[in-house]
Amino acid sequence: MSTTIYDRFSEIKDFDEAKAGVKGLVDAGITEVPRFFIHPTEKISTSPTTELQIPVIDMKDVNMRKKEIVEKVKEASETIGFFKVVNHGVPNKAMDEMLDAIKRFMEDDEEVKKKYYTRDYKRKVVYNCNFDLYSSPAANWRDSLFLNMAPDPPEKEEVPHAFREIVFEYSFHMKKLGEVLLELISEALGLKPDYLKEMECGKGIGIACHYYPPCPEPHLALGTSKHSDRGFLTILLHDKTIGGLQILYKNKWVDVPPSPGCLIINIADLLQLISNDKLKSVEHRVLASKEGPRLSVACFLVTQYSPSSMVYGPIMELLANGSAPIYREVVIDEFNKYYYSKGLDGKSALDHFKL
Repeated sequence: MSTTIYDRFSEIKDFDEAKAGVKGLVDAGITEVPRFFIHPTEKISTSPTTELQIPVIDMKDVNMRKKEIVEKVKEASETIGFFKVVNHGVPNKAMDEMLDAIKRFMEDDEEVKKKYYTRDYKRKVVYNCNFDLYSSPAANWRDSLFLNMAPDPPEKEEVPHAFREIVFEYSFHMKKLGEVLLELISEALGLKPDYLKEMECGKGIGIACHYYPPCPEPHLALGTSKHSDRGFLTILLHDKTIGGLQILYKNKWVDVPPSPGCLIINIADLLQLISNDKLKSVEHRVLASKEGPRLSVACFLVTQYSPSSMVYGPIMELLANGSAPIYREVVIDEFNKYYYSKGLDGKSALDHFKL
């Protein structure tokens, strides 16, 4: 009796070279999840808890209500690292058009999409399935388009047709909202309003557009495995109807139901590092579902590939009371390289930079 040896690398390579992503598998009518997408059951089957109410912060008249809003941002950022904002100034039309653009691009002809399929992250527009496909313990059930929008945006012609009209407008709104949020967080840390802006925390903008096709065996797969984000701050727009996003709070998974019109804000790793653990970079994940497609747009405030000599370590003013620094200093390029090399393996990248 012969036993077939499972060649994981070859299966991943064949899948990657087809350049059709998870959407291609679903279109082909698969009824079982390929083996390299299967996550250990104990990592998936964690009963969610609903005891946590996700804070919703109303940003209306932000300048007149600044003290009150700063207090709410401070509490949310220090305790769970996660909150929703309403009246944030980003038009509903722009948000809807971004979600529509993902659907149009991901459901376009395969030959159209293949032109953008690459693992060269020095390109400003990258379409693929799992940035860490070859290094992660198990692949995630999603396809993604990444656009590096600031400080050096792509030419209009480099951007897929579905995004050409909307993504530049959307990134303008993200930059504007990002600056307001960094100002509020600066004050929440007891610093002058433009402190984080002067540290160039809002200089870079990367936009990740995720498409989660329906999964035939959602009990075996994850849409996105447990991770925290690598930048300073993330502004997330997610699907209006299909849930699946969960955050880890006190070792329990908490469902984050869809909230049309809201944007979700989460503290990311570099902001936890420079705040010396005062602010929390929240771990989160997305469950796979038989429903779909689920769509989301994550805007990362992080400088990706623009050379920067800026060194980031715990902010000196936050150590004035005699607190010891928890992390060593790091340049963004080093942090990004480490984050990409380890992939979404369920462990925080921050541990690597602790003193």
